[in-house]
Amino acid sequence: MTGPYLKIDHVEKTFQRGTASTNVLKDVSLVIDKGEYVSVIGHSGCGKSTLLNIIAGLTPVSAGGVLLEGKEVNSPGPERAVVFQNHSLLPWLTVYDNVALAVNKVFRGVKSKAERHDWIMHNLDLVQMGHAKDKRPAEISGGMKQRVGIARGLAMEPKILLLDEPFGALDALTRAHLQDSIMQIHAALGNTMIMITHDVDEAVLLSDRIVMMTNGPSARIGEVLDVRLERPRKRLELVSNRTYIAAREAVLKFLYERHRFVEAA
Repeated sequence: MTGPYLKIDHVEKTFQRGTASTNVLKDVSLVIDKGEYVSVIGHSGCGKSTLLNIIAGLTPVSAGGVLLEGKEVNSPGPERAVVFQNHSLLPWLTVYDNVALAVNKVFRGVKSKAERHDWIMHNLDLVQMGHAKDKRPAEISGGMKQRVGIARGLAMEPKILLLDEPFGALDALTRAHLQDSIMQIHAALGNTMIMITHDVDEAVLLSDRIVMMTNGPSARIGEVLDVRLERPRKRLELVSNRTYIAAREAVLKFLYERHRFVEAA
């Protein structure tokens, strides 16, 4: 393959409401390699989720474009799966059927019924949810629902897995367990992941690079930080790791000194 895996090329986004227009993203350019884990961090209202939705093909750009393996992204597609903060499982379907919905849509006619079943169970086992396949979302915890959402995303075999604050609604312990699971999955599959987060420690722990957005409106990429930590990463060992501490400080410095969030008076 020639050229970059994912190219975000001078992307701009302006939302129009009546006569008022708001420029959310201004001249955003970024290249992401295959197998990379990239986090996008910034204050509320800096257009992080808008950028993710543009990559997902859910929101059209106002200018510029997104290219995945040289093809323009302008609509949703199974090669770009999204895991949302609120899991978005269908409450009347079992865990198994929620994942089956995605698998049948993508692989009907490609995999046999038996192969699709094995693939669904493989992805549920990957997130340690095989045991709960017959439960409905109301019968499982928030962390478990999120695991199912991740399994559904992975089961589509996407070229890019997009994570929109996937652990934001979870308690600290559940969040830590899920972060560890994501690291294991990324190590095992070598897939490309882009994650939106507010959490500095989460970004440093999981990412190869951290993209720091300036405050909105007209947010742009302020800095991109390479996280030069060996993998596999162990949370407890990192607490006193100089590289980890330096990366954490660099992100905090950017967020709280250069781009301090200004509350409305």
